[in-house]
Amino acid sequence: MSDKCEISAGAVLVSFVAGAAMGAGLALLYAPKSGREMREDIADLTEDAVDRIKEYAKDAQDKIKTAVEEGKDVFEDKKSVLASALEAGRDAMKKVI
Repeated sequence: MSDKCEISAGAVLVSFVAGAAMGAGLALLYAPKSGREMREDIADLTEDAVDRIKEYAKDAQDKIKTAVEEGKDVFEDKKSVLASALEAGRDAMKKVI
């Protein structure tokens, strides 16, 4: 088992956005504004954060779909090469026997 801990760029980006949203939320809580203004600011900030997270999740999903499709193509290529090699091996054994 490897001791390496690899973190994807998407996870780092989502963590950064979540941290930034929390920091901005705390800044709003300590700002001298009325309750209504503060609730509106928090609602706007939350909506923006949710939109960004949805966008990053969609991008990640698209990348995963692309990787899966490429993996399927590689698998099919290797499968056909292996089938050809097996057939060649069978033919060689028939010639020897």
